[in-house]
Amino acid sequence: QKVKESIWLILRTDLGERVYRPDFGCRLSELTFAPLNNDTLLRIRLYVLEALQIWEPRIEVDEVRADPNTAGRVNIVINYRLKSCPDPYSFVYPFYLVSEEENNEL
Repeated sequence: QKVKESIWLILRTDLGERVYRPDFGCRLSELTFAPLNNDTLLRIRLYVLEALQIWEPRIEVDEVRADPNTAGRVNIVINYRLKSCPDPYSFVYPFYLVSEEENNEL
């Protein structure tokens, strides 16, 4: 559970948001309002993988998928293993390319 909370915290934190750790977090916020295309989906996967490799040393990431769900929403699926245990785990993080208010207007 602590690892899942850590993953959530890493992905929710923008770079520069933490005062004494300006490089902590993930670059996902750079993709807010980006078009939903292959380039954006690839950058989502790269940004998430990069952040987790740097900030969550307890896991080995097997796969990061960016699955478009509805207009403006992407489910980021992270398949990983704890380094101390070979059991596979999965974590789904919802990421919105547009705000929920704009999504309701679509």
